[in-house]
Amino acid sequence: MDYYVIIPAHNEEAHLRDALNSIVHQSLPPKKVVVVNDNSTDGTERIINTFLDTKIDIQKLNNSSADIHMPGSKVIQAFNKGLELLDDAYDFIVKLDADIILPDNYFERIGYIFQGNPKVGIAGGFVYEQVTYNEWKLNHPMNKNHVRGAFKAYSNSCFKAIGGLRDAMGWDTVDELLAQYHEYEIFTDDSLHVKHLRPTGKAYNPKAKLLQGKAMYAMRYGLLISCIASLKMAWKQKNRKAFFANMYGFFLAKKEREPFLVNAKEGRFIRTLRWQGIRQKLL
Repeated sequence: MDYYVIIPAHNEEAHLRDALNSIVHQSLPPKKVVVVNDNSTDGTERIINTFLDTKIDIQKLNNSSADIHMPGSKVIQAFNKGLELLDDAYDFIVKLDADIILPDNYFERIGYIFQGNPKVGIAGGFVYEQVTYNEWKLNHPMNKNHVRGAFKAYSNSCFKAIGGLRDAMGWDTVDELLAQYHEYEIFTDDSLHVKHLRPTGKAYNPKAKLLQGKAMYAMRYGLLISCIASLKMAWKQKNRKAFFANMYGFFLAKKEREPFLVNAKEGRFIRTLRWQGIRQKLL
């Protein structure tokens, strides 16, 4: 199967070489890789340049953006810049972070998943984070059917159906909700262990803590589902302040009448889907 990979990279000098090496050694090589050097001030561009003559097609795109690292908007804006360089001649497309290491058979396995079940719209493995020098531990997801934003693969038809990726916090949740709205399935493969070199959120601006609640508002969760989701998040993180930050963000977005990421019909579907999930976990 043919696939494209887009890697937004902002100041990834410490990890990018390992990430690109793991792509070069894939048993199923990509048709093209676009690395978006997103306003980096370190040696990111120099590292990209060393991979431009490898056995796979790697293309560099220098992009200017804000210096502040906020989740959602910055990374997807860079992704969309890279997307402009690609055509539609692919079976699946991948948004990949610059601080991960993939197993050598990762995309071969993803290709088998899409090829074997046309109903699958989004596929991926699971995140492992380093505990000791040679020990990597599963980062337990809140939802085992969720593919992390660091390595999301979309079938061609699903990517078009959901209208691409939203440049806002919550993009890697709303994409899966919209995929299900369009009757696609989400597939997670626990045999695919992805090494994440930098824990999620370590480089984010402190203001980002309010964006999760704003995203819940933008996805039309409503107050009660937002409360339940925020309580679950605070319990998982063992940080009660996360609940209050989320709810403050939710009410702030409502007060400022921030735009929704989905329309009213999609919002009703999302709330129904969320309630179904809550009931299943209670039974």
